[in-house]
Amino acid sequence: MVTKVYIPRDSSALAVGAGKVAAAVAAEAKTRGLDVEIVRNGSRGLYWLETMVEVATEQGRVAYGPVKAKDVASLFDADFIHGKPHALSLGLTEEIDWLKKQQRLTFARVGITDPVSLDDYLAHDGYKGLKNALELSGAEIVKTVTDSGLRGRGGAAFPTGIKWNTVLAAQVENHKSGCESDQKYVVCNADEGDSGTYSDRMIMEGDPFVLIEGMTIAGVAVGATQGYIYLRSEYPHALVTLNEAIAVANQAGYLGDNVLGSGKAFHLEVRRAAGAYVCGEETSLLESLEGKRGLVRFKPPLPAIEGLFGKPTVVNNVISLATVPIILDKGAQFYADYGMGRSRGTLPIQLAGNLKHGGLVELAFGATLRELLYDYGGGSASGRPIRAVQVGGPLGAYLPESQFDTPLDYEEFAKLWAVLGHGGIVAFDDTVDMAKMARYAFEFCAVESCGKCTPCRIGSTRGVEVIDKITSGKDHAKNIQLVRDLSDTMLNGSLCALGGMTPYPVLSALNHFPEDFGVSSDSLSSEAKTA
Repeated sequence: MVTKVYIPRDSSALAVGAGKVAAAVAAEAKTRGLDVEIVRNGSRGLYWLETMVEVATEQGRVAYGPVKAKDVASLFDADFIHGKPHALSLGLTEEIDWLKKQQRLTFARVGITDPVSLDDYLAHDGYKGLKNALELSGAEIVKTVTDSGLRGRGGAAFPTGIKWNTVLAAQVENHKSGCESDQKYVVCNADEGDSGTYSDRMIMEGDPFVLIEGMTIAGVAVGATQGYIYLRSEYPHALVTLNEAIAVANQAGYLGDNVLGSGKAFHLEVRRAAGAYVCGEETSLLESLEGKRGLVRFKPPLPAIEGLFGKPTVVNNVISLATVPIILDKGAQFYADYGMGRSRGTLPIQLAGNLKHGGLVELAFGATLRELLYDYGGGSASGRPIRAVQVGGPLGAYLPESQFDTPLDYEEFAKLWAVLGHGGIVAFDDTVDMAKMARYAFEFCAVESCGKCTPCRIGSTRGVEVIDKITSGKDHAKNIQLVRDLSDTMLNGSLCALGGMTPYPVLSALNHFPEDFGVSSDSLSSEAKTA
């Protein structure tokens, strides 16, 4: 009897030796004359336990980790292929408390299936959403997505259904040339550039068919026949996995001129990104996708009206599109029943920074930061108190310990002048210098600015200089006020969120941790504290 052994092909697992572990398992099994099938699955998201090896037994999958190549022989000696105990035993995977407490909807298959096996995908409810969608009109599909409450998971949290409806209703005309055309596009923003984020990559490497299915449903819904995945240039493994899955989907009729015999066409390609952070902004992304320099476009017109090559275009994040299949499979109400307030469904949260247990957690909106940091993250890796948390990438606000009980909800975060963004959480212990973190925000913006607008291009450079003056004690009060004035200009005058959100980390660091800037908290006015 063949025993299936699951070893991740996820980039993070590969970085800590998953490839060597797989080779060692194959070699050891051959030496011992054992019939073992190695399945290269996605990661379960417990990154502190990678490489995590799972073995299929009659009781279910049994996990071991973190496994190094040098541990493989002892695993065989302990008869791990029958799930027997070993020093690295983690028990039945589904009984691991860290996983049991989650609500995995978008990530339901990640770590369970072979990412490039269509049969495996179909056996785990894959393509049910698309089959249901093909029985509906475009307007009915859009209404289902709208009723689910799904919002963009890339940062802006704009309702996905409203965006799709705009493209569906758009007059298909090239506004630049005046030539009539029947072309619309679906573009997936997979340029995942925020620090501490990796959920997009995990989907693309661990369950690419769910993204392909979601994009196909979007195309059917709005009448688009061509899709593009704009993939971060630093994701070579995702590129290989996506292209392999797209080829399989084309061959099986899930993509192409006649999707599942419906008479509807949808073609899909992967395009590598330009390597610039600003190309994660949708209009800059479209410029890059057209082969131009990634500069932010003025809006209006919106991409939904005049997007790629001047045509109506759906631009959504990976997680947004990968969530669509379960909505079309289970129904809008099924998804809307998760979450709180206007934040419906689940959010894949990525834990990073100074935490014992970094990894991916998918939970319904409403979980608190404290729960994530301690119940899932295990507290700081250093053992020191967690002083600050940055949520939403390098342009997200820094939250102090007094705000750790805030639930993950777009509106609740907005009340704190903070953002959820892409769901990345980066923790810092009490040794962090928040003045340096504020300087880094300005520096990051200066390096990554496309240069089109003055507030971002010049303001960020001046910001670095002013922070340096503050930390050196030069004209202290004057320069503190100058940072605030400069932040106000960037916030209200920048063309896109790169310059417009840089004040979030800067001012939150100054307002919540004034002592790091040489400012007494008593000297901060109530107006400044809420700025």
